[in-house]
Amino acid sequence: MEVFNRRLVRQRRDRAAAGFDDASFLFDEVASRLIDRLDDTTRRFPAALDLGCRTGRLAAALLQGTTGNLGGRGGVEYLVQMELSSDMATLAARTGWPTVTADEEALPFADASFDLVLSNLGLHWVNDLPGALVQIRRTLKPDGLFLATLFGTETLAELRTSLAEAEIANDGGLSPRVSPFVDVRDAGALMQRAGFALPVVDAETITVSYAEPFKLLTDLRAMAETNAVLERRKVPLKRTTLVDALARYATTFTDEDGRHPATFQIITLTGWAPDASQPQAMQPGSAQDRLADALGTEEVSLGEKADPKG
Repeated sequence: MEVFNRRLVRQRRDRAAAGFDDASFLFDEVASRLIDRLDDTTRRFPAALDLGCRTGRLAAALLQGTTGNLGGRGGVEYLVQMELSSDMATLAARTGWPTVTADEEALPFADASFDLVLSNLGLHWVNDLPGALVQIRRTLKPDGLFLATLFGTETLAELRTSLAEAEIANDGGLSPRVSPFVDVRDAGALMQRAGFALPVVDAETITVSYAEPFKLLTDLRAMAETNAVLERRKVPLKRTTLVDALARYATTFTDEDGRHPATFQIITLTGWAPDASQPQAMQPGSAQDRLADALGTEEVSLGEKADPKG
């Protein structure tokens, strides 16, 4: 099943490459939060993969507070960067790390190649997310860690509402003007389906405020995050509809400072490649101690009724 035009995604990243670093504030913030999670484990991850590296912003976060290209946070000693856009990959190569131009839907790496796979705000553009997750799990060494962020369903709720109302009022119908995003519950199921051990999925919200809603549109374009849905309406949004949408945005979504919020829901995926050393669930009936003893109460079997008089 294809939802996104991957060729268009690549073209838009190529177009945005030169100015991406000037518009990467959201990616930088989320990358920082993602790397912070490495501090929650005592494990070291010598060989790492940055999946969807853009211009190398995640590498900068890994090396923050360190010197040289070795000894990055999480014990990263060797980092491979991979990016769909060749223009962005060229810029990412300036970090000094090996950089590959390839597609997340067809990873070019052998099984068990990496101790750590990181992906910062990229997997929401993948058509076959379950398949991509399976490939990621296979590239990990046993007990290797996968950490990823992607946009969730609450992302750009204000913009979606404003565009929908304006299109209904001016064009007599709706079209998919904003890309669909992953639901938190679905993401958890996908991690289990892909075979990750100890999967954890959580979400947080980042709110960016704008003096004018139009600046949000220019930022999305500069970040190469504009609509690439295959079924999108191919003709540009009419000027009258766009003006109406921005007016509705400005009127409906205003904070106490008179600015206009844009919501970005960030879903974080955490999972481990299976390994025999990991904690395992006990088989039913294998417990050696009774719960009643631990609670200091009397056990009543399913076939008995407790005396209501005590």
